[in-house]
Amino acid sequence: MASHSLAPTAAARADVLAQAHARSQRCGLRASEAPDFQPLRELALRELIDGNHTLYTHALPVMETLHAQIVDTESMVLLTDRDGTILHSLGDSDFVEKARRVALCPGVSWAETDRGTNAIGTALVDHQPTVVHAGEHFLHANSILTCSCAPIADPFGRVVGALDVSGDTRGYHKHTLALVRMSAQMIENQLFANQFVDAVRVHFHARAEFVGTLFEGLAAFAPDGTFLSANRSALFQFGVALDALQRQPFDALFGTPLHAMLRACSNGNGMATLMLPSGVRVVARADYAAQRGVPVSALDGGRGWDDTRSMPQRMPARAPRLTDPATPPVTLASLDTGDARMSAVLARVAKVRGRDIPILVLGRTGTGKEWLARAIHDASPRRDAPFVAVNCASLPDTLIEAELFGYEDGAFTGAKKRGSAGKIVQADGGTLFLDEIGDMPLAQQVRLMRVLQEREVVPLGGTRPVPVDLRIVCATHRDLRAMIADGTFREDLYYRINGLVVTLPPLAERTDLAVLVGRILDAQQHDAAAPRQVSDAVLGRFARCRWPGNLRQLANVLRTAAIMAESAPLIELEHLPDDLAADCEPDEDVAVPSSVSTETSSHLRGGRATHGAGCTDAANQTAQPGATNRTIPPSPASGNATNMQDWQASLIERTLARHDGNVSATARELGLARNTVYRYLRLRRAH
Repeated sequence: MASHSLAPTAAARADVLAQAHARSQRCGLRASEAPDFQPLRELALRELIDGNHTLYTHALPVMETLHAQIVDTESMVLLTDRDGTILHSLGDSDFVEKARRVALCPGVSWAETDRGTNAIGTALVDHQPTVVHAGEHFLHANSILTCSCAPIADPFGRVVGALDVSGDTRGYHKHTLALVRMSAQMIENQLFANQFVDAVRVHFHARAEFVGTLFEGLAAFAPDGTFLSANRSALFQFGVALDALQRQPFDALFGTPLHAMLRACSNGNGMATLMLPSGVRVVARADYAAQRGVPVSALDGGRGWDDTRSMPQRMPARAPRLTDPATPPVTLASLDTGDARMSAVLARVAKVRGRDIPILVLGRTGTGKEWLARAIHDASPRRDAPFVAVNCASLPDTLIEAELFGYEDGAFTGAKKRGSAGKIVQADGGTLFLDEIGDMPLAQQVRLMRVLQEREVVPLGGTRPVPVDLRIVCATHRDLRAMIADGTFREDLYYRINGLVVTLPPLAERTDLAVLVGRILDAQQHDAAAPRQVSDAVLGRFARCRWPGNLRQLANVLRTAAIMAESAPLIELEHLPDDLAADCEPDEDVAVPSSVSTETSSHLRGGRATHGAGCTDAANQTAQPGATNRTIPPSPASGNATNMQDWQASLIERTLARHDGNVSATARELGLARNTVYRYLRLRRAH
C-alpha cells in the first residue's frame, strides 16, 4: 500500500508521463486515432458492478459528496474497477454528452492499453495519484480533458479501483487532485472499517486533534494483539511498508501491551499516549466495534481487568465517519431555522403527520430533500421502523431494478447467493424515500406503480409476491409535468406520489444563512480543536454566493474550511476553498449588514446555533410584499448615501413593488443577480 501523501515534483511528473507515452506506443496505439469503443452490454456491466459490490457501495456516497464540491464546473466523477473499466459516473448534465463522445462513460475501459496515457490508466499502472492535463493525453481526441485520478486500495494494499474527476480542460484547478485523493482515502478508510468490523481498531496520530479525522492512522489487531493491517496514514506514521508490519505485535509497534492500552483508554477521556518505534509519541483511542460475546479476559492476556464490567461499557464511543450526515437526528423542529418559506413548508408537512399520505418534495439538488424526508419519518408513527433512502440518479439503469425490487438466488450471473431483499422490502413497516425519482427509468416506473397499487413486490427471478406496508416520500429537481408531456414520466405514477407537494427554497434565496452556518458547524464538530465560528467577512462572502450545490455545498465548504483552520478561533476567508469564489459575486466595499452581524453574534459566537425570535421576524418581513413600500434607508456600509445609491435603492424598491415582492422577476427586469436584490433586502431590514 504505497503512500501518496506528497505530490510528485515537476521532474518526476514529466518522467511519469514520458514512461506512460512510451507504454502507449508499445501497445500499438496511434495518437491521431479517433475514440473507438464498445461499452459493456447491460448484463455484463451489471455483473461487473456486482463483482465489485463492496467497492461500489462504499464509493457511491463519497462520489456524491465529491460531485457536490465540483458541481457546475463542466466535470464529472468516475469510479473504475482495478482494470480501469468505468463502473459509475456522476456529472454535470451539459458535460456528460461531451464526455460520452470521447468514451468517458460506464462500461468503457480507460486502461492505458485501450486509451493510452490518461489519469485513470496511468494511476492504475503507477499506483500513484495522477493528473493528465489537455495535450498530455496520448490520444489527441482526449486533449479536451483534464483528469485527476487516485487509485483505491483495499485494507491489504491491493489496488481494487480508482476514483477520478475529469472535466473540460478550461476549468482545470490544481486543487482537484487533492480533493480526489482525500475522497479516495475516505473510501479506503470505510473499506478498512468494513473489513475489520470484528477486530480491535486503533485510531492514532501525533496530534490529538487529528484523531477521528480523515488524517488519522488506523491499525487493526486481533484480540491477542496480532497485527492485521493498517491504512495509508498509519503506514506513513510507522514509516514502513505494510509487508514489514505483518509479524509485528501490538506491543512492538506501540511500546505497550494491547490490554494496557485498552485499560488506559477506559479511564479518563478514552485516549492513551503511545510510543511508535521511531520514538514519536502519538495519541490513540481504541474502537472495538463488534463486542459480541468476546470475553474481556481475551483482550487482557487472561489476567483480567480491574473490575468485572464488560468491554462495551468501558470502551469509548466510535467517532462518526466523515461521510455521516452533517446534522444530528433531523426533526421538523430542527429544520425550522427562521426562513419564512421553509417554515411554511414545515407547517404544511406537519398537518399530515401520522397519515400515510404520499409526499413529493421538489427542489434543486442539495436543498435538503433527504433531511426533510427523514424529519417526516421521525414525526410519523413509523419512526421506530426503517427509513430507507434510494437515490435513483446514482444507480445505473442496470442496477436500479435489482436494488429496488430485490432478486432471488440465480436471478442473474454474479448475483449474491440467497439473493437480496431489495430496498422496498427493507423499508417494510417504515418509510421509503425515493430521491431524484425523475431519473427512474420508465420500465421501473411501471413496476413501482404496481407495488404502490398492490402493496406487494415480486423480486427479480421470483414468482411469489412479498407483501409490504410502507410510506412513500419522493423527491426530484426535475419538472415532472413537463416529463409527462414528453413521455418520460408516467402520469399515473405522478398522481400516486404527489398526495402533498412541497417545494424547498434554494440556499441563495433563504434568509436564515447565519443560523444554518451555526447549525452545520455545530453538527460537524467531532474535533474539539476545530473552530465553531466563522468571521463576519466569511459570512459576508457566503451572502454573496449563489450556492449551486445549496446546503450540501455549504456543509462541504464548512467541513473543508474547519480542517484548513485547524486550531484557529474563527474560520476566515483564507480557509475557504479557492473555487468558492467562482460561485460568488466579487467582494465589494460593503460591510456585512448589521442584521447579519447580529445573527452571527447570536447564533455563532456561542459555539452552538440557536433559533432566535429576531431571525423569524426578519424572515417574515421579507415574505410580506407590503414591506416593499417603505422608504429605503442609506446603506449602512457607506455611511453617507450618495444620490446614485439612493437612486439605485429606489429603483429596486419600485421594481419589487411592481412585482409584488417577487425577487426573481425583479432581478430579471433589472439585469441583476438575485443575490444583489437579496443583499439590498438585508440592508433594508437592518434599518
